[in-house]
Amino acid sequence: MPYSPDLVDAARAQLQGLIGTTTRGAQDLLDRFDRWGGDLVEALAEIYPIETALPQLIEVMAAAHLQRDESLQQRDRERVLEQDWFQSPETIGYVAYADLFAKNLKGIAKRIPYLENLGVTYLHLLPILKPRPGANDGGYAVMDYRALREDLGSMKELRSTADKLHDSGISLTLDLVLNHVAQEHEWAEKARAGDPAYRDYFYVYPDRTIPDEFEKSLLEVFPDFAPGNFTWDEKLKGWVWTTFNSYQWDVNWSNPAVFCEYADIIANLANHGVDCIRLDAIAFMWKRMGTICQGEPEVHVITQALRAFTKIFSPAMIFKAEAIVGPAQVGAYFGEGKHAGKVSDLAYHNSLMVQIWSAIAAKDATLMVHTMSRFAGLPSTTAWGVYLRCHDDIGWAIDDTDTHEVGLNGHDHRMFLAEYFEGSFYGSLATGEPFMPDPVSGERRTSGTGASLAGIEKALKLKDEKQLALAIERYLCAYTMI
Repeated sequence: MPYSPDLVDAARAQLQGLIGTTTRGAQDLLDRFDRWGGDLVEALAEIYPIETALPQLIEVMAAAHLQRDESLQQRDRERVLEQDWFQSPETIGYVAYADLFAKNLKGIAKRIPYLENLGVTYLHLLPILKPRPGANDGGYAVMDYRALREDLGSMKELRSTADKLHDSGISLTLDLVLNHVAQEHEWAEKARAGDPAYRDYFYVYPDRTIPDEFEKSLLEVFPDFAPGNFTWDEKLKGWVWTTFNSYQWDVNWSNPAVFCEYADIIANLANHGVDCIRLDAIAFMWKRMGTICQGEPEVHVITQALRAFTKIFSPAMIFKAEAIVGPAQVGAYFGEGKHAGKVSDLAYHNSLMVQIWSAIAAKDATLMVHTMSRFAGLPSTTAWGVYLRCHDDIGWAIDDTDTHEVGLNGHDHRMFLAEYFEGSFYGSLATGEPFMPDPVSGERRTSGTGASLAGIEKALKLKDEKQLALAIERYLCAYTMI
């Protein structure tokens, strides 16, 4: 349905009717709706039957608002006046697995002085929402978005930890998996039990006809241990879309009920003090026959709608896109054209990370300078999340056009980087590990810490002081570029 200002007015009237005018923060919420309501309705109308989707979403917003306490509403007011807080050069992020860093949330609270001493103002705890038992893709197969891993703590403790971090000037980031849920998730269980409404939360096909058509253009994320993109489920009596693993079911974002579910999940996390959501697997959200089903235009429209919902409900929260894509595609995750500045606030600068390691290995910055020059300016309301290493492997995203233009062969350079950082290239002290080699091309990704890739680990084992000093300088050089 075409976007109409009348829809915005009707939604505002519905919201005011649900929250009243005397409830805590009611006028603030309505004022924010006046600012971002148009962005919300415009995006929803591009994707969904707006007459049914919008009233359902307003009900979600109103209910969540009535549960938001005064301290978080005050944080909203402060962040409205300082919306650029994450763009400051003094915003220093620290990423950790909660159990490895501090055992649990209580331990996190005890280590806040350590983070303060480092100058950290942004803490990202890798997956802590309740995963399925057994294999769970490192925590990214979420069984319950409203509970935590039992060994880490409770949702009440999450809120307490967030409050303590806030008191120390540290914002809290958590992962939100958008593309899929664990097969044990309540939605999947209801689908298996025969509920048609929940069956429509997923992509389920009675035979291989449609899956086979999709497979003609789809890539495989984990070809070694999870080949293909569909899994037969006996209880469903159907083939369910499973991009990553057989136990991770892709959710159907073309269903407006799914959108409302995730909006409610985001609101619940915001009401527990979460300041930033890392949008995991965001590129895979929309499916279109004949494509690789990554980065389709609807992904960015949906993200605009989710962000507008969040800006209205909780402007203290921002979005960070996990968009590990090339220079030509990454701008869309910040928003381009009419969506500019309306999608994600932050995105990972994967290309910078790859190019820094490439320059270190080649001892030549030509390719890095050429590739970085291709990046257009960002919308003024957004920023890069820059990093040297993270919990994921490195995919050697070296563009063939870029390498050709500086006199290199793309395939050969990617092979060189993999060999160099595995330590098999002559003269390399790196000790990375190969990950997911392609049986045809031989190309592969690389796992390893920054210290290991820079040669520090190997120099320590060799007890070579000269090499250790060089490796440390190499590491510091890389972080200087960051």
